Amino acid sequence: MQDLPNVNDEAFVHPDPGSLHRPVPTHRPRILLLYGSLRERSFSRFATVEAARLLQTFGAETRIFDPSGLPLPDDAPATHEKVQELRELSAWSEGQVWCSPERHGAMTGIMKAQIDWIPLSLGAVRPTQGKTLAVMQVCGGSQSFNAVNQLRVLGRWMRMITIPNQSSVAKAYEQFDETGRMKPSPYYDRIVDVMEELMKFTLLTRGVSGYLTDRYSERKETAEKLAKRLNLDEAV
Repeated sequence: MQDLPNVNDEAFVHPDPGSLHRPVPTHRPRILLLYGSLRERSFSRFATVEAARLLQTFGAETRIFDPSGLPLPDDAPATHEKVQELRELSAWSEGQVWCSPERHGAMTGIMKAQIDWIPLSLGAVRPTQGKTLAVMQVCGGSQSFNAVNQLRVLGRWMRMITIPNQSSVAKAYEQFDETGRMKPSPYYDRIVDVMEELMKFTLLTRGVSGYLTDRYSERKETAEKLAKRLNLDEAV
């Protein structure tokens, strides 16, 4: 460590391959799905339900959050029942799917409000850190990627493991039948690809997400706080 004078020796830890091989959880992977529209014929909801069916077939346990009744961020206390429901589902999940329509070149406010109600931390708990994430969008016209690009930024901000693959469904009004089931198409095949990849990443990381997100800077901060407390104890 002579060449790294700025490094705290106690907080600096060499990555340990053995720590990546921990006991595998025995329960089914838990996936929370969010969608960004309240319309009765909501294509983002239809796509989300199709994704949930696929995930269940792949072996996951799924929950879909209904955003109807969720207040705008800061327009109600965090004790609001819909806010509590969303936060509890986020804490329960090991992976998530976010699916938004693209409106005015961006994700919808309904989608953003759900993410804004999920805090980076709740006391010592971080509801999204280390969880896997798949992003999807539905388009009213030609294929676009504005919404999924924004969702990726949010996923990184929420410290999630966002998988490489993604889905963008063009002309969504043509892709679903009257009952809301998605028609066979390359767009449907892509959703299958995305859910398969999400399952693989979730199975790969869910038992070791705590180790993967263990950071030098946070260990250093903890060590410094401990040192200060010990110094105070000695001075008393």
